[in-house]
Amino acid sequence: MSTTVVPLAPELWPEFEDLFGKQGACYGCWCTHFRLAPAARRESSRERNKDHIKARIEAGPPPGLLAFEDGKAVGWMQIGPRADVPEWNNKGRGSAPIDPADASDPAVWAISCFFIRAKARGRGITHRLVEGGIEFARRNGARLVEACPIDLSRDSRSIGLFVGSSGVFEKAGFERLVERKAGRPLMRLVLKPIA
Repeated sequence: MSTTVVPLAPELWPEFEDLFGKQGACYGCWCTHFRLAPAARRESSRERNKDHIKARIEAGPPPGLLAFEDGKAVGWMQIGPRADVPEWNNKGRGSAPIDPADASDPAVWAISCFFIRAKARGRGITHRLVEGGIEFARRNGARLVEACPIDLSRDSRSIGLFVGSSGVFEKAGFERLVERKAGRPLMRLVLKPIA
């Protein structure tokens, strides 16, 4: 089955909404976990989270990529400049930047979240999203892409896998920088400029 990976533009909202379902992916998060401060997350609701991400998508630029198979969205990856996911830069997190200036550098990007449709899991969609994300970042002026995945878990359904598996990033050429929390390495890929 062929997989196509495209930036999430506003006109693709119905496909994104269908992928996330009524629950909004990870317990109604709607991929806002790294966008909202902890206090705001505690006060938020599934509906507010949905409104937040929809407004972000409509404002542009695309906050991530959708993977399609046979015209149906089967996967999502949040990717963009670190500044777009402020909580990912929180100095108490394993994903905090090595150099604090990277948090606001538009050329330092983060891959922070994934969501794969249950029936599409185990088919390499995450790998294809990362490959597409690398090209998307390069075309949009990124010089570094970072991720803070989880090392392989015995339970492939682990809720922690929303950040991706370190094996996926290793295969894509990312290198481990630091491991501030056991099993959660901060990884980086240095991008070569387009010739």
